[in-house]
Amino acid sequence: MSKFTDKIKSLKPTKRKLIQLYAALLFNANFKGFATGNIYQGNTKKVCMPGLNCYSCPGAVTACPLGSLQGSFSADRSTLFYVGGIILLYCFLFGRLICGWLCPFGLIQELLYKIKTPKLKKGPITRILSFIKYFVLIFFVIIVPIMYAFRDTPLPAFCKYICPAGTLEGGIGLLANKVNESYFSMLGPLFTWKFLVLVSIIVGSIFIFRMFCRFICPLGALYGLFNRISVFGVKVDNSKCTYCNRCISRCKMDIKHVGDAECISCGDCIDVCPTKAISWKCSKRSLPETVYGHTKTRLITRIISCVILVAVLAGAIFYYWNADSNNVQIPNGQEQLEQGNEVGDKCYGAELNIITSDDITTDTVNPASTEKITVINFWGTWCTPCVNELPYFDQIADNYADDVTVIAVHTNMVSDTAPEYIKNHYHESNIIFARDLDSEGYYSMLGGRGTYPYTVVLDSDGVIVKIFFEALEYEDLETVVEAQLNS
Repeated sequence: MSKFTDKIKSLKPTKRKLIQLYAALLFNANFKGFATGNIYQGNTKKVCMPGLNCYSCPGAVTACPLGSLQGSFSADRSTLFYVGGIILLYCFLFGRLICGWLCPFGLIQELLYKIKTPKLKKGPITRILSFIKYFVLIFFVIIVPIMYAFRDTPLPAFCKYICPAGTLEGGIGLLANKVNESYFSMLGPLFTWKFLVLVSIIVGSIFIFRMFCRFICPLGALYGLFNRISVFGVKVDNSKCTYCNRCISRCKMDIKHVGDAECISCGDCIDVCPTKAISWKCSKRSLPETVYGHTKTRLITRIISCVILVAVLAGAIFYYWNADSNNVQIPNGQEQLEQGNEVGDKCYGAELNIITSDDITTDTVNPASTEKITVINFWGTWCTPCVNELPYFDQIADNYADDVTVIAVHTNMVSDTAPEYIKNHYHESNIIFARDLDSEGYYSMLGGRGTYPYTVVLDSDGVIVKIFFEALEYEDLETVVEAQLNS
């Protein structure tokens, strides 16, 4: 009977597991998205969540800090300061405690590790491997996006080439819904690579505790740098410590001492310390000890720093939300118009840079003011359905040249591939090729849901008359155009 009772107790979730679960549900509270297969794009997407959770997950109601940081390098400085301020606030407040308590992908790895198999214990090799995540942080999250930002627009290299959370939550999360079955034709070598990365991490996490967190995650690397000075986390009272190393033996992470850059502040070490030398920072037990000597100054410094950071962040959020509370913010300083993105609304206008077969030019086109029937197609060279349907738009542009303007707006993330593609396939086309605004601004303004292709048709007055959320045939476009010409 006692064995059965012990078994039941072992299945009971711990307080930390429950908090991890609640955090995952909170950050993915758009349950409707899983049913509809669409990505939530409400105001809360302006805020970065603390842990790793893909923006493109159908349930995600917040943005990913890593994706936002990579995308902010070419934006105006206020966006970079806003995103950077949020991330720094998390760093100073929590450090890697976020990894242990608030990260949905961390919870997934811990659940995988519970599968009964032989486990790989930590040692000198795993400690060496733990330095890989710092290379990933410096190269894929900082250097590559900035290099591309100087050339054209930042490339979110970590999200594009590595992030398993993006593949699982965003990619597979969308593909799992049958309304998105057309997206399977978009899959190519890049998705195959990312899927292999995801499978490797899933399999590895069964045998290695938090494999991705320990060896690859750049967000954990960044948070770990602030572990020592973070307001919340675990701390050691050296006057009580006997250096028995039970805490290090109990910990599954590659720590050298409690609270270092590898510590995720899970709290397991607190229970095994024989002298109660380990406690939570700012807990009732630790606070009285921090008011003496130099630790008092350190505590006051932390509190002041956090108050300043909270004040700056509150100001940034207020500015970000209320720069124009009644109108949509047009990126790049474009005119703000009281318009909409649904059928019957006057279409938002924006100046988009024209793409030729030679380069992305400084010439612009405004899709909402052509004074003709206008077909706006959002596409990408990497999108197979987009490429397959582009000849139909070319036919419309040719057959109705006097009455219809076709504007093919290429996603700005990898727009450097567009000129070569246009040169090879549409050098003499009547299509006007253009590049989207920073951060997919025009696509989002016109109601894009995170997937391509996407087509919006306007009448000659710039009013939206039809929206297509999937790939088209020539007849679909012709029917809409003829209806407008005959109205």
